[in-house]
Amino acid sequence: MTNNVFQHGSTAGMRIHVLPTKAFKTFAISLYAGVPLEEGTVTSTALVPFVLRRGTAAYPETTQFRERLEELYGAGFGFDVYKRGDYQIVQFRMDTINDSFVQSKESLLGESFAFLGEVLTRPALENGSFRSSYVATERETVRKKLEAIVNDKIRYAAERCIEVMCEDEPFRLHPLGQRSDLDGITPDNLYKSYQDWLNGAILDLYVVGDTTPEEVEQLVKRHFGRNSSETGQYSSRFTPVTVSGVRTVEEKLDVNQGKLNMGLRTSITYKDDNYASALMYNGILGGYPHSKLFVNVREKESLAYYASSRYDGHKGIGTIQSGIESQNYGKAVDIIRKQLDELKAGNISDLELSQTKAMIRNLLSEIQDSAFELISFDFNRQLSGKERTALELLDQVEGTGAEDVKAAAETFHLDTIYFLTGQKEE
Repeated sequence: MTNNVFQHGSTAGMRIHVLPTKAFKTFAISLYAGVPLEEGTVTSTALVPFVLRRGTAAYPETTQFRERLEELYGAGFGFDVYKRGDYQIVQFRMDTINDSFVQSKESLLGESFAFLGEVLTRPALENGSFRSSYVATERETVRKKLEAIVNDKIRYAAERCIEVMCEDEPFRLHPLGQRSDLDGITPDNLYKSYQDWLNGAILDLYVVGDTTPEEVEQLVKRHFGRNSSETGQYSSRFTPVTVSGVRTVEEKLDVNQGKLNMGLRTSITYKDDNYASALMYNGILGGYPHSKLFVNVREKESLAYYASSRYDGHKGIGTIQSGIESQNYGKAVDIIRKQLDELKAGNISDLELSQTKAMIRNLLSEIQDSAFELISFDFNRQLSGKERTALELLDQVEGTGAEDVKAAAETFHLDTIYFLTGQKEE
């Protein structure tokens, strides 16, 4: 594994991260815009990129917008909206072919920057605000995405477990916002929200490809005319939550299969030196097919259709997801809690350790093969303020023993049990 190191700088109120490399035939461009997760702004912030992708001042019709991408030799453009810790992140992505592989008069990197700068800072307008038809259509797009969560009961149960567990924290909010807010969003107030968002967001621009930080800096100055000269900074808003007792919530919906989800709190986050131990803990608990949850709950006891765990290193939360027959609820809870106790007791086999290390090693190695994965890994550094390369993290994982995993396990405390079960006939 090579140590791919980004070169960092800033200009025009934006942090710039460039990885000069000839390893890829394309340029990967990623722009992250982060703001605090807040009830009053979460839905409008989520809606903004949906409207921005419909058209710009130069390409106001959606067909023109798409044709322009085709002219750039089929450049890819997309976006995501998600949360990291208590921040809501909008990520725009472009990938465009390296100039040396095509006969183009213009620099494709330069043209891609011009396009992305246009999308972000010069949207299609009518009467001084967003086009009403675009806002109306994209409001429905977001509404359907939020409604789809309710229809996907596995996702719904996972979201509800977080909502219950974090009811007094911004993290309870879904990154796409709340359906109840959508009807109140107009072209005028959304345009105002967009301006506030653009001026207030922490902006990180990444480029991976055959370029230099100097070239990227010039392109940013030319195509992202932001008034701000100040670059924002993510502050660690993490404060460990003390678990005083386990809260149990049961909900009934029309489901054939019960969804048993559990939420755990830990004091270990991405920026901590023992982050690798928490990764190993999650891997042994339920991150992979050889994990304790999969083997003991699903295979040995045949209690679950699926059983796995996740660890959010920016929020300090672990979650367990399982699908069970509703009558097996008590038994499933007992066996899952037994796996948590086994880890706290340090009952971890050499095979579990070596298999988990192999899985994490594969994941960290795969990062090197994808420009966007390299970007995503480095962005964790910007969010957390922790300097750690993939190679350093791998070394820490390789050096993790059963005692380290046990110590990590002792910081994970069960906070919430959420059970979604079928409607019982009266």
